[in-house]
Amino acid sequence: MAKSIYKTPEGEAKIRVLYDEALAGLALGHDSLTVGTRLGNTHVIALGPEDALPVVFLPGANALNPTCLKWFLPLAGRHRLYAPDIVGQPGLSAQTRPSPKGDGHAFWAEDVLDGLGLERASLVGLSYGAAIAIRTMGVAPERVSGAALICPAGIAQGPFLRMLLEIGPSTLLYRLRPTEERLRRAAMVLFTEPEDPTFDPAVRQLGAALRHLRLDTDLPRSATEEELAGFGGPVAVFASEHDALFPAQVVLPRAREIFPNLALAEVLEGCRHVPSMAALRRVNERILAFLAGPSQT
Repeated sequence: MAKSIYKTPEGEAKIRVLYDEALAGLALGHDSLTVGTRLGNTHVIALGPEDALPVVFLPGANALNPTCLKWFLPLAGRHRLYAPDIVGQPGLSAQTRPSPKGDGHAFWAEDVLDGLGLERASLVGLSYGAAIAIRTMGVAPERVSGAALICPAGIAQGPFLRMLLEIGPSTLLYRLRPTEERLRRAAMVLFTEPEDPTFDPAVRQLGAALRHLRLDTDLPRSATEEELAGFGGPVAVFASEHDALFPAQVVLPRAREIFPNLALAEVLEGCRHVPSMAALRRVNERILAFLAGPSQT
């Protein structure tokens, strides 16, 4: 039996409460679906017009899917939006964690598409979810119409020493002795606007993940030109200027190398790993325009 991703049953219960709160907080009505995959059952949130073009949203790691999804709800106004809880991450899916160095996540994504009855769909990936989208584009290019990648893993990462120095101390101190002030400092490293009430649930969930989750700390391997040679769909990439993990100054030049079909590459100025609400509004507007392109239909 696979080891639980949670440190204790009590911690799992606390994160489940936060998940249920986040799911209830979605402003739009939604359906909860379950699809079988080779890595176990996967819970999928579905919302938006049922007859609209499908978009699959892939959230970040060590985060709650409905919270990440809420930042991209404008997409559901024009699309049938499917958001699976990634396997091995906190949520309602199986706890199996495929290696980020292999293609297990891509095979899982294929199975999710099969379970939803989707021959082809556009992918929108946030952080770790973007890396899964990229792996899927390489393994099953015929299943992906196009991809919008936000603060993406899987393209290039920042200097390891910078990541260690910026993220390590504040998160370690919080895990050793959790306080509100230490959580605020940990959040300031990752969130552009941790004080914005919109991000308060995500900050509380960050604290719960640091306390109760066996964190998934393995970064996905970066994609190569060869792996993506068979993918012909358009790609949009949005990278944050001050992201300690995947800064725009290394992500966007590499994106231009591995995506010959790069339709849009944008710096989110002044933003950290989790962009500001103003930046997210602009990103949603640009993604909607991107998805409306003729190659996405």
